[in-house]
Amino acid sequence: MSAAPVAALLAARARRTHRAAWSAVVVALALASLLLGAFALTVGATALGHARVERYAAADAVVAADQTTRYRARPWGGGSDTAEAALTERIRVPWHAVDLLRKVDGVRAAVPDSTFPVTMESADGGAAHGSSWEAARLAPYALRTGRAPGAADEVVVSAGHGASPGDRVRLRAGGEARTFTVVGVADGRDAVHFTAGEARRLAGHPGTVDAIGLLAEPGVDTAELQARVRDALDRARVRDSRAEVRAADDATALRVYTGDDRGSAEQLAAAPARSALLALCGAVAGTVILIAVLVIASLVAQALRQRAGELALLRAVGAAPRQLRAAVGREVLRVSVGPALLGAVASMPACFGLLGLLRSGGALPSGFEPAAPAWLFAVVLVTAGLTVGIARLAAFLGCEPIARARPAAALGATAAEPVRERPARRITGLVLLALGVSAAGTATLQSGAVAAAAASAAALTMVVGCAALGPWIARGATRVVAVPLRRFGGPAGRLAAAESASGARRLGAAITPVVLVTAFVLVQLTASATLSRAGDEQAVAAMRADLAVTATGDGLPPGALDRLRGTPGVAAVNDVLRGTVVLAGREAGAPSLERLPVLGVTPDALPRTLDPGLVEGSLADLGPGTVSVGRDRARSMDLRPGDRVRLRFGDGTERSPRVAAVHERSLALGEFLFARDELAAHLTAPRSTEVLFAASPGNDPSGLGARLMERLAADPARPDAQAPGGLTDVTLHQDPVPVRLVAEEQRAGEILAGVAVAAIGAFTVIAVLSTLTLIGVGRRPALRLLRLVGAGRSQLRGMLCAEAALVTVAGLVVGAGVAAVPLAAFSFATARTVPYLPPLQGLLIVGVVAVTAAAGTLLPVRRALR
Repeated sequence: MSAAPVAALLAARARRTHRAAWSAVVVALALASLLLGAFALTVGATALGHARVERYAAADAVVAADQTTRYRARPWGGGSDTAEAALTERIRVPWHAVDLLRKVDGVRAAVPDSTFPVTMESADGGAAHGSSWEAARLAPYALRTGRAPGAADEVVVSAGHGASPGDRVRLRAGGEARTFTVVGVADGRDAVHFTAGEARRLAGHPGTVDAIGLLAEPGVDTAELQARVRDALDRARVRDSRAEVRAADDATALRVYTGDDRGSAEQLAAAPARSALLALCGAVAGTVILIAVLVIASLVAQALRQRAGELALLRAVGAAPRQLRAAVGREVLRVSVGPALLGAVASMPACFGLLGLLRSGGALPSGFEPAAPAWLFAVVLVTAGLTVGIARLAAFLGCEPIARARPAAALGATAAEPVRERPARRITGLVLLALGVSAAGTATLQSGAVAAAAASAAALTMVVGCAALGPWIARGATRVVAVPLRRFGGPAGRLAAAESASGARRLGAAITPVVLVTAFVLVQLTASATLSRAGDEQAVAAMRADLAVTATGDGLPPGALDRLRGTPGVAAVNDVLRGTVVLAGREAGAPSLERLPVLGVTPDALPRTLDPGLVEGSLADLGPGTVSVGRDRARSMDLRPGDRVRLRFGDGTERSPRVAAVHERSLALGEFLFARDELAAHLTAPRSTEVLFAASPGNDPSGLGARLMERLAADPARPDAQAPGGLTDVTLHQDPVPVRLVAEEQRAGEILAGVAVAAIGAFTVIAVLSTLTLIGVGRRPALRLLRLVGAGRSQLRGMLCAEAALVTVAGLVVGAGVAAVPLAAFSFATARTVPYLPPLQGLLIVGVVAVTAAAGTLLPVRRALR
């Protein structure tokens, strides 16, 4: 008889007979498919996403600089590889490119565009961005009322500012404050439009423009226009304004953007957010796949282990190996397809919910638009197929020992649990544990994201090793608790000790998911909490200022800093700037580019206002061409005062500043600390928006604050000066918030880590419950037999409670031990402290595991105890 009909018959009967056992697997399969589909869709939507096109929506093409820096190196094994990172500061286009593009055949108009921050000191107040009215046609922003500006003191404002034609508004832009006449109200939001000449002057870079929008002649399609413009730029060899100082591997030729790519020329924050989110989602998705494989394989193997006797009987009465494999495979296929498809369907709203959470949490800039074309949703069929494939592979491996056994020996091989496991399993587990410890050791030698990645890899590797060593862990735990159970547990304790000793493989299967959920959740929560706590402590310790003034838009009014420095009672003024640098390096031999947040400070105000914690060198030497490096970064790069470090600023400029000092508080103040003027030269808009003040000895900070606000309001250049304290865009803080730098991807990482902990934590809790349910279903006959030979309900219930406690304690202890190794390495490498977990979160982990273990142990066998 052929294998197919027999396999179909056996699969159908087995599915009906063991419906209760398979129901525990169904939930895990649905959740696995949901998680895999949701993260796959999120990765796809992010990869296909683009910067939103707003101000250039009417332009057929946009010419701008390449905002990407590159680093090419030879990885291990030869060849050549290139790493890329988006730049956060504007690289501009030479002005002569405007005249060149106006002469290109097919170009109807080449419109230069530059934007700059504007503070509205009258009307409804607030911050806006300024540009020329000429550039408004690229949106297009049409006039709703009034006319276009024709003089230097005339402006058009966006609707919603509360201004009307004829109103007089006080605007601060380009380092000066003036009164302008509103002559029109236009579409758009938070925009102020000037004449072309006035906008060029206020932008502050007359020889360059941010971008050039191109309008095509009628009949010229976008592809043809792009080709003509590209040819004209290449023939003229036009390069961006930073071409002379950019890294050797960077592309300095101007780019021609069309379609959705036009948004890249206006939304500079979109590209860094996209790359950071892709990396984080990829890492989380990899973890999800590994955990899904581990959990599903464990559950399917446990479901088949419950039926080992039945499968062995089929083999003993003549079922061929291929018939057994085919029967089990078909059974698993019928069980898994429905839940996998259900999870795939549910993954679609889960993906949109995750993207919405990232958006609302500030992890995605408003200018980034994830893309989800209809064909992308076909990926959920792939993830559903992957879920089914994992289940079938686990079933094949689970039935293979019985399928290969000789018919005469099949029943004997399954009569009892093997006393000795295969040596290969023990060797594999020990090797994985050793690799995990080695990865944790690597984390101690690294810093930042590299240390976090090494710690995460160590935890996952050790969890898989513990899964392989599950029976040995169970036997060890049983030996530890057997003596007190037998001595003090009474009949229930002796029963629990005997059952645990005889069912080490079963107990190991129950402990493994507890270890998994404990280790994973502990690593995710503790690493984040440790880093956040250490950074907050450093920020508090670094803050020495008595007062702080913050401003929005164009920053403090012109000349304000000079007036503030001369205020009686002011001992030091620190004008703080925030920026980014890109550090080129290698990870596992491959080239990498790491973007880091940095501060620019006033050196002579340190440490009266902001104390970085000097370790080596002198902060007094901080100035042009120098930098202070964080201690951990200096250690990992083997840097000391006097050495040089090669860096790329946010505008692509590559420099090798000399290390003037090494500072301690890098988690709060950044890995690299520059003099303000040094960093300001590489920022798009270096405005004074955050200023720290130290009071002279004997001066009351509250009184000094009042004098500072009086100096700010009493601007001799303003005939309509406001009353003290009336500046709507300037805020005085008498108890300054500690300065704390946060990496661009940290917010997205925190949100994704929270989602991962919730989703994977729930998934593994379901796995614990499902595994214990499967074990309980398989133990019903044995428990009925114990009842028949005289065991009481209370004794059996006590035995099961003791086993649940054993599973809980062993899983928590082993899981905590697995997490402790990488966490200790990570905490030492990044924060020089011990791992920290909020007590409430620790109690929640213990409580959830205990309740889950008790429910999974007692509920499936409640009928057998009657």
